[in-house]
Amino acid sequence: MGELIHFVHQSLDGFIEGPNGEFDWPLMGPELSAYSQELTSGGKTFLYGRVVWEVMSNYWPRAEQYSTHEHDLAFAPIWRETPKVVVSRTLEEAGWNTRIIRENAVKELTALKESGATLLLFGGSELASHLSEHGVIDEYQVFVHPVVLGGGKPAFREGIPRTGLDLVESRVLDDQVVLLRHRRTGERA
Repeated sequence: MGELIHFVHQSLDGFIEGPNGEFDWPLMGPELSAYSQELTSGGKTFLYGRVVWEVMSNYWPRAEQYSTHEHDLAFAPIWRETPKVVVSRTLEEAGWNTRIIRENAVKELTALKESGATLLLFGGSELASHLSEHGVIDEYQVFVHPVVLGGGKPAFREGIPRTGLDLVESRVLDDQVVLLRHRRTGERA
């Protein structure tokens, strides 16, 4: 059986983007970058909702044109080569080794997990909330950055059911960012 891991950067006050959609605040130091590269390597499938997909697909195919940051240069080829899934009712095509799921995301993603796939969901509050509501996410890896945004898009929308979680790891990366790793109660670590 595979699994679905939700990988998300958030502010101390629980937002994944600022009041004006800003995402310029995550601190990608060497330890967080190394952890991210370890997490994203080796046989995983990247999973996105449409909004996050549009940001990622506009940046990573040509990241070397926009950035000289060591993390970006290391991750760009991984992103281009890794299989990807986008959940969207409106996206017509995706490119970059990407499959689009238009209907029955819970059923389709559960089937992928049952086939042995490890899915890595990047941010995105709508898809994360929907999958949490249906018990599809096995593990949450939340990176809490040292910033209070004072508003914006919350990591999860209101109304998802209460879910018991076990803390399986916590650590500080780059003396700044706190990793909180939780699994659904009773699941393997």
